Amino acid sequence: MEIKKLIAKDLLKIKAVFFRPEEPFTWASGIKSPVYCDNRLTLTAPEVRNDVENSLAQIIKEYYPDAEVLMGTSTAGIAHAAIVGHIMGLPMGYVRSGAKDHGRQNQIEGKLEKGQKVVVVEDLISTGGSVIEVVNVLREAGAEVLGIASIFTYGMQKGLDRLKEADIRNVSLTDFDEIAVVAAEEGYIKKEDIKRLIAFRNNPSDESWIGE
Repeated sequence: MEIKKLIAKDLLKIKAVFFRPEEPFTWASGIKSPVYCDNRLTLTAPEVRNDVENSLAQIIKEYYPDAEVLMGTSTAGIAHAAIVGHIMGLPMGYVRSGAKDHGRQNQIEGKLEKGQKVVVVEDLISTGGSVIEVVNVLREAGAEVLGIASIFTYGMQKGLDRLKEADIRNVSLTDFDEIAVVAAEEGYIKKEDIKRLIAFRNNPSDESWIGE
């Protein structure tokens, strides 16, 4: 089974991705969403975790063969970067969301030499803002960021545009469109819900999909 479908099935099975088009979730930003995503649940499901970490290692080998260091995003990407780093025999570290106010005041934890080729490990990409900040911190430290390896992306236009503008490549194990199709195939949602989900993905601030 191809990675996209395998990971989509896995995330749905453990409710790491959960669809509720009839009763939308409200994000912190106030946006109403038919989907809730918590990839941290993969860490407590060993079989799914195995699929996720081996698949991340596989896409890093395929798309970023020159990777020398893995850097996790804080906090969700840290465990994934550590496990994948172990599988691949690569050093790992992580980037804090802000510099520490004590000790050496590091924002980057772990040893990173100028010029090292880095892959950022992230669990989820929506609008791309937080992961772009991480890439900028690494670039300012002199790293050559090859790109991002992530578990899941919404594929929102805003996120795609931001990544392109910042000249950052992202390779995700699976995406919103794939998960919507698999969810319909496996009976988590009705087939006609796919259209509503894609309408949300295309423009999250337009809530007209809710009444459809």
